[in-house]
Amino acid sequence: MKFLTSKSQFPDVSEASEEGLLAVGGDLSPERLLSAYQRGIFPWFEKDEAILWWSPDPRFVLLPNKLKISKSMKQVLRNKKMSVTVNKDFNGVITACSRMSRKGQEGTWITAEMIRAYVKLHELGYAKSVEVWKDENLIGGFYGVEINTRVFCGESMFSKESNASKMAFITFVETSDYELIDCQVYTEHLESLGAENIPRATFLEYLV
Repeated sequence: MKFLTSKSQFPDVSEASEEGLLAVGGDLSPERLLSAYQRGIFPWFEKDEAILWWSPDPRFVLLPNKLKISKSMKQVLRNKKMSVTVNKDFNGVITACSRMSRKGQEGTWITAEMIRAYVKLHELGYAKSVEVWKDENLIGGFYGVEINTRVFCGESMFSKESNASKMAFITFVETSDYELIDCQVYTEHLESLGAENIPRATFLEYLV
């Protein structure tokens, strides 16, 4: 594991620990974040911790042609009670994600510093949000980072009503041209939608 200074470069991802931890420290500048994502690395740490950089093997991803939509979810998509937009309220989405309580997690890893960093990436055109609305209220969505025309790295999602985050994710996958959606690490929620583990080496081929 490498300790980064503001000028340090990332080590090769093959140096990551068994859990996927690659480096500690550095900063969350747009240059650093883009350099990380382009190498298959992402930040994930809790408040008051040093910045932790990860590159797990295997990598949890969704290949769009393997997207699973249940019969009940198809009905939700058809009923038109909720609408989906892209990049209409990035700040609202990332803030809502930071406030969601999650099982097995005491606090949030989306700190004020992280919010500022990803808002900046959004302003530069790299970070995107997907919003779900009901009666003009933001009830779900997710955000992430576009690496290239092939890969979108999902970061976090939230849902204030049942199925709202699923609707955001499914609609985004079905209406975009990405070849792979990076989900980073396993969650049962995304597995139910078709996400699966693939070797890190295979994932890195999509970033070239």
